[in-house]
Amino acid sequence: MRKSHPVRRTVLAGAATVSGIVLLLSLKPASDPGSASAAGGAAPPVAAQSPQGGRDAGAGTVTGDAAGTQYGPVQVRLTVSGGKITKAEAVQAPKGGQSDRVTADAVPRLNQAAVAAGSADIDAVSGATYTSAGYVKSLQSALDKAAAAAGSGAAEEGSGTGAGQGTQVLTGDAAQTQYGPVQVRVTVGAGRITDVETLQAPKGGRSDQVTADAVPKLERAAVAAGSADIDAVSGATYTSAGYRQSLQSALDRAGG
Repeated sequence: MRKSHPVRRTVLAGAATVSGIVLLLSLKPASDPGSASAAGGAAPPVAAQSPQGGRDAGAGTVTGDAAGTQYGPVQVRLTVSGGKITKAEAVQAPKGGQSDRVTADAVPRLNQAAVAAGSADIDAVSGATYTSAGYVKSLQSALDKAAAAAGSGAAEEGSGTGAGQGTQVLTGDAAQTQYGPVQVRVTVGAGRITDVETLQAPKGGRSDQVTADAVPKLERAAVAAGSADIDAVSGATYTSAGYRQSLQSALDRAGG
């Protein structure tokens, strides 16, 4: 009977070990099944999935709330490092039919704009108004979560009256109108309105056109006025009234 050569036995043992490792890795489940359908880039690292407090609260990934649109939900995930957005991606976006082409064109642009701006103050992509609006809404909620996780690091320091109030993100009550609810979220910093977004507004049929025209005007007016004392938009009387009502309730929570 032939003797096995010691070197040959060593090679065979090493090959078996490598094969075992490869097999184990192939059986490991995916860490984020939903990332397979994400638009606009690969899934972020699994580590530091959400910056929930602690010493590393300023770094990691955070996912905004899904924002419903006429063509489907939009949801944004951010990677934040050193207090800055280093990566943005849409983990949900409208799909099917014409939406596939719109999403493929708009989402990468929105991702780039979010990273460049470092905020939700980005322009809508032409031809993708609803997707852009949903993206901005989810992006803002992700930024709100990141700021909350950062804790005191998100607050603005001041002196004199109102010192230490920092930045507040406040959601007003949903105001019912004849054509549907209107709800507003306000960002207040240093005693001023710095951003306003509409979480709910009338939709369906003629309301879609009215909302698309009126809401951006109302948002700009609220920031400019710094209060709920804003004029109604012509042709959108009910929406304007509901907007002011929800805006005032949000400001009431901020102490006026």
